[in-house]
Amino acid sequence: MINTLKRVLFWNYGRSTWQYDVLCLLILAFIFLTPRHWFGSSELRSLSSHPNTASTVLIVADPAAELELSREEAKRRVQGIVKRPVTVNNLRAQRDENGRIVAFEVDIQ
Repeated sequence: MINTLKRVLFWNYGRSTWQYDVLCLLILAFIFLTPRHWFGSSELRSLSSHPNTASTVLIVADPAAELELSREEAKRRVQGIVKRPVTVNNLRAQRDENGRIVAFEVDIQ
């Protein structure tokens, strides 16, 4: 009995034997017949429901206008895009190789 248990635990069967086939079937049955909640990770569930809704919106600037965008104007434009109230956390001008403002990155929450 112990000898058989050792052979099963240490996988001492050749690939062409019926014992090898049975062990493979048992492994496949375990994989496909085990309930999903046994493999559920509580860490993944807690990460997916994280309350942080911060994101970045890119507002393309008019190349003819060399004006800086104020926080209030950025907030108004972003609210028009996302259709919900937002808070502007950060506002950064994106410049091309000539130093002209081409867009604004707006971090919102």
